[in-house]
Amino acid sequence: MKKLSLSLLFSVSFLLFYSCSTSETIEPTPDPDNGNGNGNAKTTYVANVKTIIDNSCATASCHDATNPTAGLPLTNYTQVKNAAQNGNLIARMNSTANPMPQSGLLPTATRAIIDKWKTDGFLEN
Repeated sequence: MKKLSLSLLFSVSFLLFYSCSTSETIEPTPDPDNGNGNGNAKTTYVANVKTIIDNSCATASCHDATNPTAGLPLTNYTQVKNAAQNGNLIARMNSTANPMPQSGLLPTATRAIIDKWKTDGFLEN
């Protein structure tokens, strides 16, 4: 009986450890109503996009104001909107072959925010 209890304890411990060590990535869920509760709010640069661009694109050695890669700063609404409308910002953010940022694709939910910003008309506020 003692052997059976030890075997059972070991098996349960192993299963708990294994289930907690998964490498699955949990992506953030976009807020479809921007916190206003109506479910239909528009995605805007200021409320939704600016933080993504600031943290993922407009960083040192990338698209900052000091020394922007490819001469493309992404530090304000006008620059980001222009790159999204007339450049390849959105295509590169969704590209598996040549992604931006170069470290790899942003999470699906994050890219969905940028895509919704486009759908909603590249609103600033």
